[in-house]
Amino acid sequence: MQSVIAPIQNNDREVFMDILRGFAIFGILIANLTAGGLGWGANKVEASPFLLPELDKQLDFWYTIFIEGKFYSIFSLLFGWGIALQIKRGINKGGDSMPIIRRRLLFMLLLGFVHILIWTGDIVLFYALLGFLLLPFRRFSDKTLLITGAVLILMPIVLYAAKLQWPVLNAPANILTTIGGSVIQKITGQSNTADFGPLWASTNWWDILKANIGGIFYRFSYLFFVSRIPKVFGMFLIGFVLGRSNFYKNITQNRKVVYWVIGLGMLIGLPANYFLAHFTHYFGADYYDLKRNGLYQTIAYALGVVPLALAYVGAFMLCFQTGFGKKWMSITAPVGKMAFSNYMTHSLVCQFVFLAAGLNYGGLVGTAGLTLFGIGLFSCQILISTLWLRYFNYGPMEWLWRSLTYWKLQPMRRKASVPNIVSTAS
Repeated sequence: MQSVIAPIQNNDREVFMDILRGFAIFGILIANLTAGGLGWGANKVEASPFLLPELDKQLDFWYTIFIEGKFYSIFSLLFGWGIALQIKRGINKGGDSMPIIRRRLLFMLLLGFVHILIWTGDIVLFYALLGFLLLPFRRFSDKTLLITGAVLILMPIVLYAAKLQWPVLNAPANILTTIGGSVIQKITGQSNTADFGPLWASTNWWDILKANIGGIFYRFSYLFFVSRIPKVFGMFLIGFVLGRSNFYKNITQNRKVVYWVIGLGMLIGLPANYFLAHFTHYFGADYYDLKRNGLYQTIAYALGVVPLALAYVGAFMLCFQTGFGKKWMSITAPVGKMAFSNYMTHSLVCQFVFLAAGLNYGGLVGTAGLTLFGIGLFSCQILISTLWLRYFNYGPMEWLWRSLTYWKLQPMRRKASVPNIVSTAS
């Protein structure tokens, strides 16, 4: 008789994954604020006291080197890692976890759709769609998955070169852009859908919601254009191998491998990311115009982002093995445990602060100011998440997601005292 697959309890959680997820959420917040459109708006006020042109420009360059793409790559790694643990857990219980995983992905997709109507930079909907594609790959060996993952991560180079030669290959992105423009025009009456400045400067929350319906098409047009599908799916596969092989639980035996990952990640990743920053900031338009410099930017991205992201993960692994590192890193674990709730909070708070329908600070704050804002917001989330998890088992979105997945209301209130978050990891 097969065992029933039940929700994972708190004492079964992988604390290190929560910590890493917490750091990834912070990096994603800073990237979305400074380069991803979450901190932008309709205002163009050069005399704003929140703009520091020289410092903002320098920070943009360095953020491209050390932040751009790295933390969503870590988040993608964790997604594959988590799927592997869910599958292993079902096998260890003698049951079939696949129906639960599919339902989990289905409701993740629906909740992601809700989020993308709030902010079109959402990744949850995209991850859920790719998650269904990941499941059949569980039948392949770790070696096959690692090789496939590496090939997929490098694939954008080939795809961009092909689009240079045959622009018709960019048709899916162009079609989605056209559809998105038509939808927005019909829903909002906005005729110039290439410039949303006037819309964001005068509209209310209801009109923003309507515009975001068409914005979904723009979002997936962008994902197709930048070849985000192979990038993310490649990291899914690498993360799946990490979870299935229990690599992270055997750091003592695998310490040499971790050192190699860190060393090669820095050796390859740092110079590649420097060139990525160079081409992004001096020839950025060439990338979207399908020019030769865009190919160089794509090569730098493929060779730089994932190696450096993996170096970060390796460094976190080693740091977590020390008493000091475990203690201080653990402050981000509550944020990571409530990652979905905190990620959605980013969108709600930032939309209110930066759009004209709210406080209208968009365009008034430069990279330095946005960074301070992001640090402040994340610090609040550390405090709120820590306090929340003293009394509740899950974050609000996590509770809803689990309840829908198991089609049963999950126990929200804690009945027992909270275990020490560091001791549960040892």
